[in-house]
Amino acid sequence: MTKKRLSKALAGAGVASRRAAEELIFMGRVQVNGETVRVPQTLVDFASDRISVDGSLISKEQEKVYYMVNKPKGMICSNVRVGRRPIILDMFPHSNERLFTIGRLDRDTTGLLIVTNDGHFAQQVIHPSSNVIKEYLVKTVQEIEVKHLETLSEGARVDDKWVKPVSVRKVRRGTFKIAVKEGRKHEVRIIAERAKLDVVELTRIRIGGLLLGSLEEGSFRALTENDKKQIFSL
Repeated sequence: MTKKRLSKALAGAGVASRRAAEELIFMGRVQVNGETVRVPQTLVDFASDRISVDGSLISKEQEKVYYMVNKPKGMICSNVRVGRRPIILDMFPHSNERLFTIGRLDRDTTGLLIVTNDGHFAQQVIHPSSNVIKEYLVKTVQEIEVKHLETLSEGARVDDKWVKPVSVRKVRRGTFKIAVKEGRKHEVRIIAERAKLDVVELTRIRIGGLLLGSLEEGSFRALTENDKKQIFSL
């Protein structure tokens, strides 16, 4: 009998990334053999322990699946529906896996998103040591001038930390590309706001070396093994 840490077991079962699984445990949403457990390091085994999340039994590790999605505007990156708002998982109505997104895009942002049930892979992608850079295409009301690019390159304070983009460059009159690696909420919008730019459209076009390419908005496809390697190639 091989026991695993509870957070690792939940990630392996496709419940969430390991970090998100730890949060579920801390929140008291995970039960082992009928008792709420709040310690992620608790050792468990699917063969001998009854593990549940929010009352739903998690019986075994799932076959791992990986998708790249071109997220449409208005869709929320969440497993929990608020009111009648559409969520990413609505795109996978016939899936038997417990899918989740690796990271998030806000409701009004479109573009490249990875959906999986592999918590270990998700942890690899989001862990700071992987240095996975995300690139966005930003359309603004104003024409992009040198002063804007200079201010964008300085970055901005996001929450409690000053963050600077990896690169910024003008594409055309009212459009620029910006690459970041912090992954903080609304990071690109806050940087643009500091440069006094009004964002009209925001699209993530790259994660690491994986490009959104010609995938249509609202569509998805399975990731190939090469696609997965591309994420860590830059």
